[in-house]
Amino acid sequence: MTGISVLLADDHPLMRESFRALLDASPGLTPVGEAGNGAEAVRLARELRPDVVLMDVRMPEMDGIEATRQICAETSAVRVLILTTFDLDEYVYAALQAGASGFLVKDATAAELLNGIRLVAAGEALLAPRVTRRLIDAFTKQGKPRSGTPRGLETITEREREVLTLIAGGLSNTEIAEHLHLGVGTVKTHIGRLLHKLAARDRAQLVIAAYESGLVTPAR
Repeated sequence: MTGISVLLADDHPLMRESFRALLDASPGLTPVGEAGNGAEAVRLARELRPDVVLMDVRMPEMDGIEATRQICAETSAVRVLILTTFDLDEYVYAALQAGASGFLVKDATAAELLNGIRLVAAGEALLAPRVTRRLIDAFTKQGKPRSGTPRGLETITEREREVLTLIAGGLSNTEIAEHLHLGVGTVKTHIGRLLHKLAARDRAQLVIAAYESGLVTPAR
């Protein structure tokens, strides 16, 4: 993929400069704007319509979670990748529930960050198994309320239900393929059908749907 536009949202100018320099040196990635707070990030996202917003969590005026919620509520075309120093369950859950397509902490390597931006821009969720498992822990510890059965859940096949259960269990596509004795391509096809049937933005939303509907219950 080429020509990925990125909006940088962080209240630290030095951090934004570092991100901009990294993106400028990376083929196919273009920084198109900078925001120093959440409100400015929402405004610039409306104006610039970037492919990806690299969003910090703790910012003045409006935090990154609320900014993400507003951006994702307005358009499905702009993807949000949360980047923060605070590697906490409460931020993972809140960010993904707000519509974020990925979550990275600021100690990620440059390669991980660039790969994350490209993945999110391509419409995939940057939700590593370890992050999925932390999300599961958040449901277990905090007792998140169920929001009801998502529309479309009754239309999924038994195989799709198995795949959804394993996604919610934190397994990667390769692990799911091995567990069900399927090809990775077949697993991706099932995931694509689940996204369509459940009207989910990405894999992250499938995890949330599985737990909030009660299809999967975390063991305490």
